[in-house]
Amino acid sequence: MSNSTPSTANGNDSTKFKGDRSPCGPSRVLHIRKIPIEVSEAEVVSLAVPFGKVTNLLMLKGKNQAFIEMASEEAAITMVNYYTTATPHLRNQPVFIQYSNHRELKTDNLPNQGRAQAALQAVNAMHSGNMTLSGSAAGGEGGLMPGQSPVLRIIVENLFYPVSLEVLHQIFSKFGTVLKIITFTKNNQFQALLQYADPLNAHHAKVTLDGQNIYNACCTLRVEFSKLTSLNVKYNNDKSRDFTRLDLPSGDGQPTLDPAMTTAFGAPGIISSPYAGAAGFAPAIGFPQAGLSMQALPGALGPLSLPTAAVGGRMAIHGMAPTTVHSVLLVSNLNPESISPHGLFILFGVYGDVHRVKILFNKKENALIQMADATQAQLAMSHLNGQRLHGKVIRVTVSKHQTVQLPREGQEDQGLTKDFSGSPLHRFKKPGSKNFQNIFPPSATLHLSNIPPSITDDILKDLFSSTGYTVKAFKFFQKDRKMALIQLGSVEEAIQALIDLHNHDLGENHHLRVSFSKSTI
Repeated sequence: MSNSTPSTANGNDSTKFKGDRSPCGPSRVLHIRKIPIEVSEAEVVSLAVPFGKVTNLLMLKGKNQAFIEMASEEAAITMVNYYTTATPHLRNQPVFIQYSNHRELKTDNLPNQGRAQAALQAVNAMHSGNMTLSGSAAGGEGGLMPGQSPVLRIIVENLFYPVSLEVLHQIFSKFGTVLKIITFTKNNQFQALLQYADPLNAHHAKVTLDGQNIYNACCTLRVEFSKLTSLNVKYNNDKSRDFTRLDLPSGDGQPTLDPAMTTAFGAPGIISSPYAGAAGFAPAIGFPQAGLSMQALPGALGPLSLPTAAVGGRMAIHGMAPTTVHSVLLVSNLNPESISPHGLFILFGVYGDVHRVKILFNKKENALIQMADATQAQLAMSHLNGQRLHGKVIRVTVSKHQTVQLPREGQEDQGLTKDFSGSPLHRFKKPGSKNFQNIFPPSATLHLSNIPPSITDDILKDLFSSTGYTVKAFKFFQKDRKMALIQLGSVEEAIQALIDLHNHDLGENHHLRVSFSKSTI
C-alpha cells in the first residue's frame, strides 16, 4: 500500500491528462476532474453512492478535482464502467472519472477534511436507509441544508418503456413524504413535478436519483429543483395526484394548471399523457413493493425489472418515432487477431438475442452487432462497454445504422458477416424466460448449468484449466447439481472463458450453459 498522502499524489494524477496516455488499471480510488468550482462535497459523493459505500473523499478545490475512495474495487469498476457509457454531470457540466494510481486515500492529517467527512457520514447514513440526518451533520459544516424548494422537476430520458405516476411515487417516496405529483409532456419529453413535505427530502432525492436509471439500462432520471415552491393539483387521475386530498375529482384526464403555474411551463394546455391510455398499463405491471435497494443493480434502481413484454421488444411505445429505437451497436478497439463473429455473438448474447454480426472488412478492430431490440442493445452496451476482451478495453456505442447488411452474392467477405437470427443458442427466445431475471454484469465468477449427473467437479475444473484459465474456486449448488459456480482469475478471463466454453458439449446430449454470476464463492 502506498503511504503517500494524496496531497503529494494529485501531482502525478493531474499530469497524466496532458497527453492521452493509457489510464491506470482498476483501483478503489477514483480521480474525478473538471468539477465546477461551486460543487459541494455531497454532490461529488452522490455520483458514487448508487454503486456502493464511499469510504473517503478528498476535494482539491483549486484544481477542480477530487478523489473518491470506494469500499471495494468491484464498486469502483462498476462505477467507471457505468459512467463510461453515461457521462456524469455536476451542475450541468460533464465531469471525468478514471482510476487513480493510489490504492487508498490517507487524509487524516490534511486540513479542511471536516466538510468531506460530514458529507460522507450524511450520505452513508442515508444509503443504509437511516434517513434521519442528525441536525449537526445536516446544518453544520457539511453544508447539506440547501434551503431549496420542496418541489423537484423530473425529466425521464431514454424512455424505452412507459413510466407511470405510480412508479415515480414509489421511487421518490424512499426519501420522504411525497405530497403531490403532476406529469406532462414537454419538448417530446416525459416530465413531472413532484412536491415533498420537506426541502431536505427533495435535496436527498435529487442528489441520489439524478442520473439513475429506473429500469436497467433505460428510463434515466434527470432531477433538478423547480422554481415553484408548491404545486396546485386540480384532479386526481393517472397524470396528476394530490396525496393529501383524496376528495378531488378525476377530471377528464387533462389536469388544468392554474395561471400562476403556466408560466413555469410556457404555454398552457401542453400537459397531456405521453401514452395513449397510460392507465391501461398500471394493472399489467406487477411492480414488486420491495424497497428499491440502490445496491441491487449497478446503475439501476433495484428490483424494478422490465416486464417481459417490454424486453421482448413487443411493445410499441406511443409517441416514439421508430428511428429513435436503435438496436445496432458499434463495438470498437477489438483485437483483430483474436476476434470472430461467433465470439461476439456468444458474448453479446448474454444480454440479448444477437441477430447479425459484421466485423468491418477494412477496419477489423470494429464490428457492428444487431440485437433483437433497443432494450437489449442498451443492456449489452451498459454491461460490456469498458470491459477487457483479448487484452483490449472495448468501446460499445449505439450505431447510426438501423440494420446490419448481409454481403451480396459473390461479394468478398472472408466470413466476417454472419446472420445468427435462426441460431438455437439465443437465450431470450421464450417470452417470459427466466433468463431475463439472470442478467448480470461481467464478473470473475461464472454460473454453470445444464451439467449432466456423471460430470464431477474435477472434470469441470480440468475443462477450464486445460483451456488456459486459472480456477480459483468451484462449487456445485447444494440443491441442484445441474448447476455450479466457478471463480476464475479475473473478469477478463471469465469473459473469455464464457465465449470459449458456453455451449461446450459435455456428452450425454448436454451442452454447458455459462453466464456471469452475481454471487461469489
